[in-house]
Amino acid sequence: MSQTETSNSYPTSARNQVKRRHDRGFYDHDTVHRILDSSMLCHVSYAIDGQPYCTPTFFWREGTRLYWHGSSASRMLRNQSKGERVCLTVAHLDSLVLARCGFNHSADYRAVMAFGTAYLVTDPDEKERAVIAMVDRFFPDRTAGLRQSTTQEIKATSFIAMEIEEASAKIRAKGVADDEEDYALPIYAERIPVRTVLGAPEPCPRLFDGVGRPATLNGYSEGRLLEDALRDAYFLEYPNG
Repeated sequence: MSQTETSNSYPTSARNQVKRRHDRGFYDHDTVHRILDSSMLCHVSYAIDGQPYCTPTFFWREGTRLYWHGSSASRMLRNQSKGERVCLTVAHLDSLVLARCGFNHSADYRAVMAFGTAYLVTDPDEKERAVIAMVDRFFPDRTAGLRQSTTQEIKATSFIAMEIEEASAKIRAKGVADDEEDYALPIYAERIPVRTVLGAPEPCPRLFDGVGRPATLNGYSEGRLLEDALRDAYFLEYPNG
């Protein structure tokens, strides 16, 4: 077991080990999962007949397993249902960094690459849980109050799952980092923070009178960071992480 590996970390290999700036690489479950759980949008990369594709889609995590969904007729799901190797990525842009030379311009960010073998969810119980989780993971307890999905709607939706075999997180959080001699130059430099902030909810104009916003949506309030709302929702749905 390498210095970066523990029982609570993902194994490292030539595939997932951060090659450049090793100090920015993390493999522990806590760091990787925290970045994953702060997002709902991922990009899934795969190849069909030698042609690379990268598809954005919503996803969620259950333990060390990732799920995503889409139309049963989609190219991505048709291909990945055959047990294809895939790479799922998530990235958060935290700041823009303007330095005193072009080479040192950068950005602060948090990103994850997760590797594994995708499979089509065919077990009826697992698919039934996924139908609920694709809503309740983001909006806890919401499914119970909704119109039940029809058999045709469920049939038209497929789910792909992937056990995370290897994963790595890469984080830059240092702001302006010029060469030491460049700090003596009279050139303006700064860090511009970037945040995704929730706006005020906009109720559907066709709501019946008296239908109020459920208290379970209080986490999605104006001014909150989206990543905080998503992370809080995750732990409401999966209190054990």
